[in-house]
Parts: sequence; structure tokens; C-alpha cells
Amino acid sequence: MYKEEKKVEYLELIYDLIFVYIIGRNNSLLHNIENGFVSTTVFLAYVLSGLAIIQIWCFSTFYTNMHGKNSVRDHVFMFVNMYLLYYIGEGTRVHWESYQMQYHIAWALILCNIAIQYIIEYRRHKDEPDIINTIKGLLIALIGEAAIIIVAIPVFRYTDVQLAGIAVLYGIAATSAFSNKSKGDRIDFNHLTERAMLYVVFTFGEMIIAIASYFEGGFSFSSIYFSGMCFTIVVGLFLCYELLYNRIIDREMKTTGMGYMFIHIFLIFAMNNITTSLEFMRNDEVLLMSKITLLIVSFLLLFGCMFALLIFAKPEMKKCRRFLIPVIGISLLFTVMMFAFRSQMYINILISVLYVFSVFAMLFRYSRQKQTISLNSQNNH
Repeated sequence: MYKEEKKVEYLELIYDLIFVYIIGRNNSLLHNIENGFVSTTVFLAYVLSGLAIIQIWCFSTFYTNMHGKNSVRDHVFMFVNMYLLYYIGEGTRVHWESYQMQYHIAWALILCNIAIQYIIEYRRHKDEPDIINTIKGLLIALIGEAAIIIVAIPVFRYTDVQLAGIAVLYGIAATSAFSNKSKGDRIDFNHLTERAMLYVVFTFGEMIIAIASYFEGGFSFSSIYFSGMCFTIVVGLFLCYELLYNRIIDREMKTTGMGYMFIHIFLIFAMNNITTSLEFMRNDEVLLMSKITLLIVSFLLLFGCMFALLIFAKPEMKKCRRFLIPVIGISLLFTVMMFAFRSQMYINILISVLYVFSVFAMLFRYSRQKQTISLNSQNNH
């Protein structure tokens, strides 16, 4: 049966704008330097808050993908979530302990808000067992995580033990377990990939704003060199994801999409880290080894996620994965050279540019090999 393609609605784009604000708030946590780097407590808050926010976005996106009709009800529920996200943004700060209660209450209410929408759909699809099983799985994830978040409030108050990490991990584990048992018939994967791409674009927007500091200092050689190199890094990263999205990913695939979104949680997290790492490179207060290590790990995580997305590649491209071996070699060489030239800023930013475009070249070659295999297959027929 023909299934009409689902389009990204205006409402979804408006909803995504609140996450631009949240990304900025979360990244600002890493601007508080103590003893040469961010404190362990603040860094953990940054990690957990980043993962929690992306997870909220994923839960919302799945509901819209499966059941969204751009109705009045959809508008009301989404605007309520946008309002509650402001409280999360306000609570995202260095001294987060003072805002722990409002952050957790808003977080739990957002999950419950999404759960209520699924409960409404549950009543509408009583005679459709596949849809009911899907809704049950997501309700277990949403309500279970919300319960942990609520319990975390008194636990932190009386014991100083933070359960936010357990809540995030539970949400990831529950949705992963559900996806292994679910069918992909209700998911419009093309719509899902487009929504993920738009979130990535918003994250690139934050990165573009962050590198503006590289253009300070007038028209000196140093300013032009570093601003040009930094901008080239961002362009290279954008081209890598564009190539992956436009030429490699099979957006017509029948899948639950859970794995795709799970990988994007960490891909977007890595992009946020790269944004902060590029800012750190110009900050003399940050220890040299700390900022170099963060930049290297962020690059490796980002490209690791991009290559993990190859499991969603078009069928004819799955014969070309042998190119991953040279990419691993390039990554190891990049890591060694970055540490070796860690004190030579003119050199290590050039190494970063060469690494990004080496990966882009491998992805481009991969996509071209797909076309070659396709043409050979057609000629054989």
C-alpha cells in the first residue's frame, strides 16, 4: 500500500528553536575554568544535561513521526513542552544545585506530557496490536524515566546523591530494548532523518557563532590564518555530514529508526564538544593537554558516530566498507601528531583541517564507489 510521505511541519521547526537556546545554555557551562580546566562536577552536569536534552528531543520527534497530525492538540502539547524547557534552560548553570528541583520537575513533566499523548493514541488504536505494542514500549521508557527523575529530587536533597545519570541511561536502555522488538512499519524514516538533519544544522549554527572570536584582532596574519583554518574545519565537518545525509543514508529504509536517533544523540553531543574545544584553543586559561585531549576525543567521537550511521547506508553501498581501515589509520595518525605538536598552534590547527578533509575525501570516495557498483550492476543486467 502506498504511504504518503510525511513532511516536516512549521510547528516542528518552531519547536526546534527552543533547543538552540538550550544548546547555548549547556555549552556555557564549560566557560567556567578552574585550575586549568572545567571542574569534574560542572563537566558531568554538562554531559548529563546535554544527553537529557537531546533525549527529550528524540522522544518528541518519535511521537510526531508516528502520530503527529499538525493538529490543535499537537500544537498545545508542543508549546507546553517549549514553556517547560525554559525552566530547564534556566536551571542549566554552574551552581545547578540551587535549581535542581525546578530542573527535575520540568524534565519529568515534559516526559509525562509526551506520555499523555501516547496514552491518547493508545485508546484510538486498540484494535491494532502492532501499534499498541509500540506505544507500550515507549510508555515504559517515558513513565519509568519520569519516575526516576521525581525520586531523584528527595534523594538529592537528603543524601546529595544525583540520579540524573541513571534516568538518562534508563531512557536509552528502555528505548533500545523496545526497538529490538518493534517493527518499522509505523516509522517514516525519511521524515526522521530530515528532523535529525535539522537538529544537526542548528548545532552547526551554534558552532558558527562560537568561532566568531577567531575573527578578532584585526587583519593580521595570525588572525587571518587561524580564522581561515577554523572556518575551514567547520566547513569540512558540514560537508562530511551533508555527503552522508544526501548520498549515503538510505532514507527509504524500513526501520524503527531508534538506532539512527541513538547514534545522533552522541553525534550532536560530539559537535557541541567540538564547538567548546575550538573556543578553548584560544583560551590561555585552559591547560594545553586538556584542550588538545578534548578536541581529539570530540573529533574521534563525531566521526565514529558518522561511520556508525553506515549501517543505514543504501543497499548497494554495503560492499564498500573496507575503506574504514584507512580511516582508522588516519585517525591514529591524527591523534599522534596532535599530541606531538600540541604546543605548536599553527601546526595543530592545520593538522585538524587535514584530518577533517581526509575523512571527507574517504566518504566522497565511498559514495563514488556506490555509483560505480550501481552502474556495473546495471550493465551486467
